[in-house]
Amino acid sequence: MKKGNEYRFVSSGEAPTTVEAPFEDVTRGVRNAVREVEELTGFNLLEEKGIIWPRRAGKEGVDIYATTSSAGGGLQMMVAGVVKTMTAESAERAALGAGAIVMDAIAVDDGRMPHQKIQRIRTLRPDMILVAGGTDGGTITHVTEMAELIAAAEPKARLGIGYELPIVYSGNKDARPAIQNTLGKFALRIVDNIRPVLELENPEPARDAIHELFMEHVMSHAPGYDRLMKWTEVPIMPTPAGEGRMFRTLAELRKVNVIGVGLGGATTNVYSVYDGKFVRTVSANLGMSYSICNVLKEAGIQNIMRWIPFDVEATLVRNRLRNKMIRPTTIPQTLEELMVEHAVAREALRLGFHHHKQLARGLMGVQRVKTMGEIFDQKAEVETYINMMHVDSLAGTGGLLSHAPRRAQSALLLIDGFQPEGLTKLAQDSVFMMPHLGVLSTVYPKASLEIFEIDCLVRLGTCIAPRGVLAKGGNALSFKVEDEARVVEDNVEFGSMKAVPLEQGKTAKLVLSPAKDLDVGRGPGHGVETTVEGGVVGLIFDCRGRPIQLPEDQAARRQKLLEWFKALDAYPESIYERIGQVEGKGGN
Repeated sequence: MKKGNEYRFVSSGEAPTTVEAPFEDVTRGVRNAVREVEELTGFNLLEEKGIIWPRRAGKEGVDIYATTSSAGGGLQMMVAGVVKTMTAESAERAALGAGAIVMDAIAVDDGRMPHQKIQRIRTLRPDMILVAGGTDGGTITHVTEMAELIAAAEPKARLGIGYELPIVYSGNKDARPAIQNTLGKFALRIVDNIRPVLELENPEPARDAIHELFMEHVMSHAPGYDRLMKWTEVPIMPTPAGEGRMFRTLAELRKVNVIGVGLGGATTNVYSVYDGKFVRTVSANLGMSYSICNVLKEAGIQNIMRWIPFDVEATLVRNRLRNKMIRPTTIPQTLEELMVEHAVAREALRLGFHHHKQLARGLMGVQRVKTMGEIFDQKAEVETYINMMHVDSLAGTGGLLSHAPRRAQSALLLIDGFQPEGLTKLAQDSVFMMPHLGVLSTVYPKASLEIFEIDCLVRLGTCIAPRGVLAKGGNALSFKVEDEARVVEDNVEFGSMKAVPLEQGKTAKLVLSPAKDLDVGRGPGHGVETTVEGGVVGLIFDCRGRPIQLPEDQAARRQKLLEWFKALDAYPESIYERIGQVEGKGGN
């Protein structure tokens, strides 16, 4: 709503989804959420046929209604390419950037026999398929073979027999006639090549086609979406695509490198905008409710247990997570349960980012001059281009982060999951509105950006984390913080954390002097003098080492965790007292 010369966030409403049985009509859930907004604002927004628009006199109706959707598991796609690490990988990046979950990537050289690929395509039942392969003017043999495999498999979509399966072809333009002949019986859309030459990746035409086909085919078959689409003139966008659009906006506004994460109940979406390159990945088996046991499986119980600051049996932790998977809408009832959930979240973030870095890398197949070290290092060609020392901002969204009881908890989860280096601004979505602002930005960017900057982003503060390890411990960092009201000077021991309050919207002059083996951005042992931004948590000095060093002794590890939590005032004092009493009675 416009207040004075600015657009501001006013109110939100929430309601359970009604896309599944017994309702099978998504508009009923939307109506329930809108009624909550009506009650809170005094506006009349609904009538029998849907949202009232355009706006009428007084407090009746809206000027614009925009929506995103992840109902039914979101947009599920299969991608196919000629070379697994080249065109298939480019196709995967394009599909992920469009907000899809990639079920599988089929390639000529993926090690599977033709009959195995055909069987796999048949069993996947995707919402859409993206086919890429070959550079313009190159051979058409391999990409047409991939198309013939898809045609032979006769893939059926998960949305039923009446659904015409969309296929996007974004490969060698010389193969278009052959592709039309082979795949013409599907809802085929042909767009510009995703890799017209080896040195260039061109994902936008494929992403645009995916969005259009998502509206035309996928959404039209979801329960109630035919009615929902009549409520709005704005194309419905997959929720992850809206989320990614706002992370890109953040990077473009500030002209910096940004990493973002959407930590959901079923998936973990990681976004990066680094040196202008946008990459999204989705870890479809890493979530905090429906797929929480997949995090347990992928990370291992010991990696989760290492973040729990009290003595607890591994069996009890496993059972808590299984109960969460069975009852995904439940929330922690005690501080101990909250700490266990946060331990899982750290591992979901770590694993999601590890997956992301496997796709956030340079284009394979591009010839370049190599150093002698790279010639002998066979892994150098596939390493990620993301250097955490050069990441300016780290931001998070999703229910667990947005609804954390204390903002310091969100800050710690982001720091522990991503392990930023040097100086990194931390932020989070206030009430999980980033996806909605993303779709709004397509039609009314001014309103979207103003709400995003003023009401959506919560500045948590700045993390100062030296890269490196001090094997013998000792003083890791000396700092001086100077603002208009005070001067704070202190030291941070290696293995410790400290927080210095600095309000949101305030800045301060910061002088850093690291130990000779630690780097805060100018090289090991070199000092830094800069200006930093505050936040609701303030300045966070993290001298735990990179990678973070956790004591091997269980009692010492738990003590360290409590020390770090206390340094940021992350949890109520009562939990530390309670844990201390239990540990004092013989915890091991």
